[in-house]
Amino acid sequence: MASGGGNKLVTIDPEELRFQVELERPSHCDLKVSNATDKNVAFKVKTTSPKTYFVRPNTGVIPPWDTCIIRVTLQAQLEYPPDMQCRDKFLLQSTPVPPNFDSEELPANTFSKEPGKQLEDYKLKVVYVAHTNQANSDANIKHNSDPSSNQAIQTARDARDTAVKEATQLQQELDMLKRKTQKKSPGFSIRLAITAGLIGIMVGLLLKLVLSSPPPVPPPTPPPTPGIVE
Repeated sequence: MASGGGNKLVTIDPEELRFQVELERPSHCDLKVSNATDKNVAFKVKTTSPKTYFVRPNTGVIPPWDTCIIRVTLQAQLEYPPDMQCRDKFLLQSTPVPPNFDSEELPANTFSKEPGKQLEDYKLKVVYVAHTNQANSDANIKHNSDPSSNQAIQTARDARDTAVKEATQLQQELDMLKRKTQKKSPGFSIRLAITAGLIGIMVGLLLKLVLSSPPPVPPPTPPPTPGIVE
């Protein structure tokens, strides 16, 4: 979006900043700013979140019909924004300047609004794009938070608790029966011990199958936002 009289001083490509967000890694987006006039044009870039981005160069002068590449770098993030939404904004200001204008030290009033002065503002929004790993992680979180998935986990836990109770009760009954038969018949007690061992192996396999259900994954939490500063 541009404001100012006459034809556009510069063209910008792309018209929004897109960053592929991956935790603990910086991401960058290049802006191609082209001077669409036969005059020297000075520019300046501002953002609402100066601590989140590096802009190089953030000021300069573009010769007539020439182009400048501005690299905007998103610093490494420690957590993903909620729903991958970003409210940060960028503002690129441009104005004609005389020939041989010092591009390294622009006067403080270069971009001030004055009568008869051509000054254009271009507002650029920021778009966050999820990295492939994050997209898969979000899909897993949605799957685990689905009611049917939670119901399946609860059912598995109930089955596990029931199996544990039954195994404990069966073991107690076998111990009592073993003590009684040992007093009466040694041969029968050996057969009983073998039977108890086989039952124990079956119960162990059942518990191993039931205890292998995964717990649900908790969802992530949000950061804040702020207004355009230099």
